[in-house]
Amino acid sequence: MFSSAPSFLTEMGHARRRPKRLAEKLRDIRESLGISQQEMAARLGHDVAARNVSRYERDKSEPTLKVLLAYARFAGVSVEQIVDDDQDLNAIAPEDSQGA
Repeated sequence: MFSSAPSFLTEMGHARRRPKRLAEKLRDIRESLGISQQEMAARLGHDVAARNVSRYERDKSEPTLKVLLAYARFAGVSVEQIVDDDQDLNAIAPEDSQGA
């Protein structure tokens, strides 16, 4: 799906690897919040449709950075937790309930 990065980028540490657990984590966030793909799309904003959420969760498409940030804020986790395969998601708490 993605071509390998040019060697000079890899040597400089700029090669971008697609997170292997991204789809799983995005699905886990939504399911932990107990909402549908359609409701998740509405809460994410940024013109995200339910079909986009489905594609993210099936690893058919990768969300933009803005969408990842929206996921993180909504779930009360960091973007790093979502995209770093070596990190697990902490307890998920919707943004609305934080500080209440």
